[in-house]
Amino acid sequence: MSVLRSGELLIPSSDAHICAEAFGRPEDPAILLIGGAASSMDSWDDDFCDRLAAAQRYVVRYDLRDTGRSTHSPAGKPGYSGSDLASDMLAVLDGFDVRAACLFGVSMGGAIAQVVAAEHPERVSSLVLQSTTPALARGDDALPLPPMDSSLGEYFASEDQPDWSNRDAAIEALVNGERPFAGSAYRDDERQRRIAARSYDRTADMAAMQTNHWLVGGDAVSEKKMTDIVAPTLVFHGTADPLFPYGHGEALAEEIQGAKLVPLPGMGHQFAPEALWDLVIAEVVAHTAG
Repeated sequence: MSVLRSGELLIPSSDAHICAEAFGRPEDPAILLIGGAASSMDSWDDDFCDRLAAAQRYVVRYDLRDTGRSTHSPAGKPGYSGSDLASDMLAVLDGFDVRAACLFGVSMGGAIAQVVAAEHPERVSSLVLQSTTPALARGDDALPLPPMDSSLGEYFASEDQPDWSNRDAAIEALVNGERPFAGSAYRDDERQRRIAARSYDRTADMAAMQTNHWLVGGDAVSEKKMTDIVAPTLVFHGTADPLFPYGHGEALAEEIQGAKLVPLPGMGHQFAPEALWDLVIAEVVAHTAG
């Protein structure tokens, strides 16, 4: 499959430069892919992007700060806030001369996308939210969200860190770190190892990549509410997500008027595995057809 590809660009955003690239034709409807915490754009497979572009979509992916070739802060001392991560998203759209796009965010990327959709509705043609949770104030009568699976407690409590300067050790740590989150039906260590190797080779400071997003977390302070999101919204959620159990996806669909919820059977908290691409791509193409 052959599609146009821009090559990597460095786009200025405030005091940073954000590395991004595009697939497809600029005249097609735009989709901006936003990864989760500690994920470079390498987590969005080339073939996945190619298939969306082949369906006449202009696909842009980028490295969040502290990942890939974007600006890094010292490990443990992020020089930015969650609000800066939201501003970076708009800078990437500006860098590709995109007035409005479908924002497709996974996990933390989905939270940032919600903030941008509520605060800058003119820049958001539609939303796709995957493996994430409501990031803005919910209704007063909203039910509590289900807690993360107890199996993740030990993972988050561990303070073991590899020598991030050791390529082999770092790659293995990245692969091992994905296992507690992936649904048992979709654990693919070899695929994760390929993604981890590419991400390692493109990233200037792996310690910063694995540390800093957790320190800024969801602090993109906004006075907006979930009901302020008016963009047509598609919600994907794995039925085996241990971090944000399925009830989080249901809550998103309930809070955003007209949102469509599509369950991803057996998937955990992860980027969609190749076995689910037919479903995900078909839904996204239909969702962005307008």
